[in-house]
Amino acid sequence: MRVLSGEQVLVRIFIGESDRWHHQPLHVALLERLRQEGFAGATVYHGVGGFGAHSIVHTTQVLRLSQDLPVIVEVVDTQEHIDRLPAILDEMVSDGLVTMEKVRVIRYAPQAPPKR
Repeated sequence: MRVLSGEQVLVRIFIGESDRWHHQPLHVALLERLRQEGFAGATVYHGVGGFGAHSIVHTTQVLRLSQDLPVIVEVVDTQEHIDRLPAILDEMVSDGLVTMEKVRVIRYAPQAPPKR
């Protein structure tokens, strides 16, 4: 079990819902790859609207139903793990935005097993 506390690094990977990696959704492939590489964890958020470098608005509004809603993959981990992330992203992500910032981890722990 890994333990995180104190100053760590948060990475946000902004991609599109229709982005693929080897015939599967990119966000699913990224989650699996990060798990295999031993990262502490990752979370995927599906956006309800947004636009990026091409200024094309993607939204869930009925009149403008989009097939490419925004997706954000967030990863919080140590600087050592995050230093390995650019190579993974260079391999898997061809279009998108990646941001990085320092965060203070207050608590990161698995749920305690139930008492008998």
